[in-house]
Amino acid sequence: MKYKGIIFDFNGTLFWDTELHIKAWRFYSEKLRGYPMSDGEMKHKVFGRTNSSIVEYLLGKGSSKEIIDSMVQEKEKIYRDMVDADLENVSLAPGAESFLDFVVKNNIAHTIATGSERVNVNYFIEIFKLGKWFDPSKIVIDDGFLPGKPEPDIYLKAAQVIGVTPKECVVFEDSLSGIESARRADIGKIIAIGPKDTHGDLASLAGVGAVIHSFDEIDRSVFYCGGI
Repeated sequence: MKYKGIIFDFNGTLFWDTELHIKAWRFYSEKLRGYPMSDGEMKHKVFGRTNSSIVEYLLGKGSSKEIIDSMVQEKEKIYRDMVDADLENVSLAPGAESFLDFVVKNNIAHTIATGSERVNVNYFIEIFKLGKWFDPSKIVIDDGFLPGKPEPDIYLKAAQVIGVTPKECVVFEDSLSGIESARRADIGKIIAIGPKDTHGDLASLAGVGAVIHSFDEIDRSVFYCGGI
């Protein structure tokens, strides 16, 4: 089968920033709770989840939307400051730019589906010049209305936005909840990406069709080129 659409997760997938998010969430957890998040909490409560759901987890049920939204912005400012502090070493994932050039050149329908909210997405559009490869109006974000991953809604919406059925899409993901979201959306092929020391865990997850370290490893012949 040749696939007509591609949906990319962003954080941890197109941009390998997992360690920065771990550092930022552990710092913020210590501020809120007096102790940092554990490895298990990071894996099951953070990676791939929306910021609001993570803050709600840290605070416990009953916090107002206004308080949660304020804390999300505070935590994300901490995270962006960490990125800014090391901008000279900030880059897209291995092989990403070459693969994105291929996707655009061959008119393959594509977008990003991310649990990040608008401020962060705009920040990344600017520092990575994502407009070279993506239509910002088609990027699906955490808008406060879609259920977060592992629910399938974000990938169902992304497929709809690019005019391709989920079965005709390839999704690139890096997290347990993101992969489960794509699986529940009945995505045609799920490719997990990450550093090599994560490959064993990623390969064991239900729905994963391949695990890669670099976008250069992708078999480009599986995509239907030239539009829909």
